[in-house]
Amino acid sequence: MCICLLELLIMTYVFCYHFKLDDPLIQIEDDFKWINIFDFHWRLGIDGLSIGPILLTGFITTLATLAAWPVTRDSRLFHFLMLAMYSGQIGLFSSRDLLLFFMMWELELIPVYLLLCMWGGKKRLYSATKFILYTAGGSIFLLIGVLGMGLYGSNEPTLNFDILANQSYPLALEILLYFGFLIAFAVKLPIIPLHTWLPDTHGEAHYSTCMLLAGILLKMGAYGLIRINMEFLSHAHSLFSPWLVIIGTIQIIYAALTSFGQRNLKKRIAYSSVSHMGFIIIGIGSLTNTGLNGAILQLLSHGFIGAALFFLGGTSCDRIRLVYLDEMGGISIPLPKIFTMFSSFSMASLALPGMSGFVAESIVFLGIISSQKYLLMTKILITFIMAIGIILTPIYLLSMLRQMFYGYKLFNLSNSVFVDSGPRELFVSLCVFLPVIAIGLYPDLVISLSVDKVQEIVSNYYYR
Repeated sequence: MCICLLELLIMTYVFCYHFKLDDPLIQIEDDFKWINIFDFHWRLGIDGLSIGPILLTGFITTLATLAAWPVTRDSRLFHFLMLAMYSGQIGLFSSRDLLLFFMMWELELIPVYLLLCMWGGKKRLYSATKFILYTAGGSIFLLIGVLGMGLYGSNEPTLNFDILANQSYPLALEILLYFGFLIAFAVKLPIIPLHTWLPDTHGEAHYSTCMLLAGILLKMGAYGLIRINMEFLSHAHSLFSPWLVIIGTIQIIYAALTSFGQRNLKKRIAYSSVSHMGFIIIGIGSLTNTGLNGAILQLLSHGFIGAALFFLGGTSCDRIRLVYLDEMGGISIPLPKIFTMFSSFSMASLALPGMSGFVAESIVFLGIISSQKYLLMTKILITFIMAIGIILTPIYLLSMLRQMFYGYKLFNLSNSVFVDSGPRELFVSLCVFLPVIAIGLYPDLVISLSVDKVQEIVSNYYYR
């Protein structure tokens, strides 16, 4: 906890005093030789695209370590694995070399696998195996893409982001590279049909692990899709973007309907995360400044909201010793603080005006409507289907609240004694709720971080 807090303070200091918001170029660079024979470097740097996820990582990881305070079995190993995840995530978001990016991407696998195997639920081995198979399988395509980009068009292999950003490829090769990276990022984002590991993983993981998965791990896929596919492979992305918009639209509807049918509380929240990731996919596929800014805002907004919902869902299940919604009911009276916080974050998740989810999804809507790549009827159809998804979201979230907190099922049990949230849970929830409200009321707080970098990326598509 102290290490995470110290790193968060250092990151905040660097951001406040050394990061220039109006500079789209790489800042705070670090570069030194790593593997001399291949001219590989340990290159780190931060720009407007990476600063938001880095600050989100520090914030959520610090709160997740505080949320893991009740873990007493091998607690030092538990926190060591969380710190290992922390290192990999920060390293990935600040990487300026594709090989380093790949290594940090792979570094996540071992800590998450061990956290699932050792501190998960009854089906933890199944969910951990499924997670490792999906993500390791996606990493094979990522490695092929890394090797293809590094070895093409040069006598000496180079994976420097600055060089790759100006490198051109034959269209057929670029499409193959794009497709390989897309599969890898689709697993972690996740994009249907490569999403099925997520509900099982969330259903069995400890809630502090779920906070890291929902708050940060999913965002690695979205970040990679923007950083590599959209920035380095612009021709192929221009061809694939309509398919991304179609898949994102289907994902919003499919995941919302599937979430409504889940009996397990954490699986219902997991499918809601899959649904909200659809807005990020649509924003990336819109090829507009507005849409991409909305996608980045949704990325950060869901990082806060998803982490909070899993934290509150996990603490609720620990108190009542139940995970299935049809067995719950009537706990709003004995647990009024949890009821209030859970309801507040559910409202944020269903895009209540004044909260970050509403602003992010609205900007994505504006982005797809203002896109010049799609015909008017196509944009109307996409926005109509997206609107249906927004209608479905309060249906499954309000149904979840009704099944958990209303009625008299558990409240009438004579031998039931429930303990409401203590200062630790209230502190964690309040720390997450404040940025949700702040972004909802003043979204430029986040958009100003990435607006110049987004303009630079999207300018590559103006001539198409």
